[in-house]
Amino acid sequence: MNKKNYTFVGLYYIRMNDILFLIAFLVGIAICLALDLGIFNKNSHVVSFKESLIFSCIWICLAIGFFFFLRFYGHLIHGINSEEALQAINIKHGHNLSFSATTDFAEQLQMYRNQLSLEFITGYVIEYAMSIDNIFVILLIFTSFGVNEKYYHRVLFWGILGAVVMRFLFIFVLSGLIHQFEWILAIFGVILLYTAIKMFINRNEKEEVNTKNHRIVKFVSKHFAVTDDFRDQHFFVKENGKRMITPLLLVLLVIEFSDVIFAVDSVPAIFSVTKDQYIVFFSNIFAIIGLRSLFFLLSNMVKYFRFLKHGLSVLLAFIGIKMLLAVLGIAEISTGVSLIVIISILIICILMSLIFPQKESQTEQTNI
Repeated sequence: MNKKNYTFVGLYYIRMNDILFLIAFLVGIAICLALDLGIFNKNSHVVSFKESLIFSCIWICLAIGFFFFLRFYGHLIHGINSEEALQAINIKHGHNLSFSATTDFAEQLQMYRNQLSLEFITGYVIEYAMSIDNIFVILLIFTSFGVNEKYYHRVLFWGILGAVVMRFLFIFVLSGLIHQFEWILAIFGVILLYTAIKMFINRNEKEEVNTKNHRIVKFVSKHFAVTDDFRDQHFFVKENGKRMITPLLLVLLVIEFSDVIFAVDSVPAIFSVTKDQYIVFFSNIFAIIGLRSLFFLLSNMVKYFRFLKHGLSVLLAFIGIKMLLAVLGIAEISTGVSLIVIISILIICILMSLIFPQKESQTEQTNI
């Protein structure tokens, strides 16, 4: 490999072109988040269904727009400008594209862009679907700590910002390990299967958050001074000359911790679709930044997702099996087929929830 245009980061070499594109992407996301908090949601308020629907549509449209960007300009991510560079990327990221001797470079490049965009949208759908389950957990954390609804947005904004940073570190470290030791994918395949089985078995169990004995709460309370109650939207306050943490920051830290646990399942799931760490990261980030508006959109509708756990457990099982089949060299399920299967699972899950809704008595018992 000609390392003239590469820099060594962590566990592998990265092209300078890749770094520049990544920086441009992060700047774009930072601008979107700054507009979100600084202009559209400058003051704390209860986010309405209409507002959450509008922003959900905006974030989804941005993701679809990025899909089309990859479809026409995806080669710019890695600065591919020759057949040799394309072949190297094709092998490195396991796109498994077969080019015939009669296929010219322009056609090869379009095939690559088509594959890249398909991998992105598949990863996005996986992460977005998994985020629905994460919404249940976040809502449970808010209600358990007794957070005022008008402060939900502030906590979620900073939670999403923290998630972007942690996903960046997790994805690129994991990618480096996978490129060095591909058998790690088999381990994650087994983990996903185990998670799928556990999720299905425990699908009807009521989840709880112990606000006093949670490991994050206990650790922070032991090492820092924490106020007895909330102080409006503040994370920190100064009382009697002493800087103190408010329970609102504890809520934020618990949400960040839950996202780390959530990422252990969702990130490896996308690596089953593509080994291109940039596509994994991009699909993750687009799903994460849309999580806030999705939360407000679905927070009052969670009781209608009766078969969500069923659907997600089947989805994780499929991805785990796909991983194991590929690593063991038994079969390779294409990205297109994977996308169709994943969307079908989600549609069936939604339809089943609508056709066979949970009885009111069962809903009330669940909310007790």
